[in-house]
Amino acid sequence: MLPIYDQKSRIKLVIVVLSLVIGAVTVIYTNLLVRRLREREQQQVNLYARTLRFLISTEVEDVNTAFLKTEIIDANTTIPVILADGEGNIIDYRNLTLPPGLSETRREAFLRNELNDMKGQHPPIVVDLGLGVKQIIYYKDSLILTQLRTYPLVQLAIIASLAAIAYLVFSTSRRAEQNRVWVGLAKETAHQLGTPLSSLMAWQSYMQDSERFQGEPVVEELAKDVKRLQIITERFSNIGSVPVLKDEDIREVAERAVDYLKVRVSRKVVFKVESLLEPGATAKVNIPLLEWVIENVCKNAVDAMDGRGSITMVIRHGGRNNRQVALDITDTGKGIPKSKFETVFQPGYTTKKRGWGLGLALAKRIIENYHKGRLYVRWSEVGKGTTFRVLLNG
Repeated sequence: MLPIYDQKSRIKLVIVVLSLVIGAVTVIYTNLLVRRLREREQQQVNLYARTLRFLISTEVEDVNTAFLKTEIIDANTTIPVILADGEGNIIDYRNLTLPPGLSETRREAFLRNELNDMKGQHPPIVVDLGLGVKQIIYYKDSLILTQLRTYPLVQLAIIASLAAIAYLVFSTSRRAEQNRVWVGLAKETAHQLGTPLSSLMAWQSYMQDSERFQGEPVVEELAKDVKRLQIITERFSNIGSVPVLKDEDIREVAERAVDYLKVRVSRKVVFKVESLLEPGATAKVNIPLLEWVIENVCKNAVDAMDGRGSITMVIRHGGRNNRQVALDITDTGKGIPKSKFETVFQPGYTTKKRGWGLGLALAKRIIENYHKGRLYVRWSEVGKGTTFRVLLNG
């Protein structure tokens, strides 16, 4: 496996941390800009109010008053403003876009809604014109300030999307690389087994036909070993290609796998197979590969029980709407902590002093990649046992 994949947890953590740092810096800096722009708009509106009071109270129109009107009153092209009298009647408004075709009644209602919105955003500014006459200026944040306030959310969404894409690309490339390694290893193993297996088959045929070895137990044992090697070669060959899935009786497959295991593990391990389905219930499987999965899960269970205990296989409906066939394999072993439910399927994970830690990883790959099903820890309790569930398509 490439070194980068050994650091997968660290790389994922780096991606998350970088995303959080970038997001935090963006939010802080944008909030700073929003605060400064908001203060600037408040100052601009205050200046607008003072200029309006001056222009209304002065009786002289000259170059100075024209300059103030142009540079301050007319220069406000961004901040929405409503001017009302002391009784709340709307006198004028600026920088509000009214929907076209409004009647006078609807226009008045629209401006009233805008005025109420402005009251909720900023305290109104009272312009005292003297002699008890007052005008009130209502205003709200400009469009650019509103957009700038929502900008961090947009950027955070973009950052989260990019982080998710990076994570997905990394995970996909990692799985693709693993698949190439598994397939290449399987093909090479099947190829390497082919030559000595052919030689053993020839020797077996010779010994069976030879009078010298008639009645010798070694010939029968050799035949069993050759048969076993043929099954192993077929399994690796199926992994290295697209296996053919057929409707098979799951109970028969499970019982055949158990019959093989019984004579190869401790006699203190009790096996039991039962089906809650109708007789002859089938699922689409490849028999050599499914038997391999059952063997790997059961061998893992035997190790967890230290060669003493029981393994029970129950076949039932499972999956969404019970449309799949579930094979639950329960042991009375040491159990698995919840934090290790996914870790046990990772290549190289093992609790034994000797072993490659590939059994469950290979089993999961066979079920999920080739049978399009699922293999997962359905239940486990430390000191009591574990149930692995194999979900197959019916």
